[in-house]
Amino acid sequence: MRLLICVLLSLSASLSWAAVDVREFRNDAEEARYRALTEELRCPKCQNTNLAGSDAGLAGDLKDRVYEQVRAGRSDQEIRDYLIARYGDFITYKPPVRGSTLLLWWGPGIVLAIAALMLVLRARRKPVKGKPLTPAEQQRLQALLTDGPESESRS
Repeated sequence: MRLLICVLLSLSASLSWAAVDVREFRNDAEEARYRALTEELRCPKCQNTNLAGSDAGLAGDLKDRVYEQVRAGRSDQEIRDYLIARYGDFITYKPPVRGSTLLLWWGPGIVLAIAALMLVLRARRKPVKGKPLTPAEQQRLQALLTDGPESESRS
């Protein structure tokens, strides 16, 4: 039984070791750039997870690309531009302001402004007045108010 437990524990330890991302960097600055870029860029498959937090195969490939480019001495902006050219503005959490992304940047503000305008216009609108009651309707209403619904069923 003890042998079985030892074997299972050693296997589980080796599996967790396989999940660790091991990369060799020349210095701490290079590693910091790599970490910052993988946290800043979005995984195209996972949608709302950055590359650093994604376990998807595509994210692994993109981490390899970022690593290769950092090691090649490319600047952060060159790496971003390369990935944007390949995957579009979606890969960044902060897409640039241009014609194709104006709705993304200004859309929520426009929707809020329209909603506020509608609320103001609705609050300013005068209530609709109905036509006055006829004398017969007024008498029936008065009977209902004084006697209750029983008087209606009796008549």
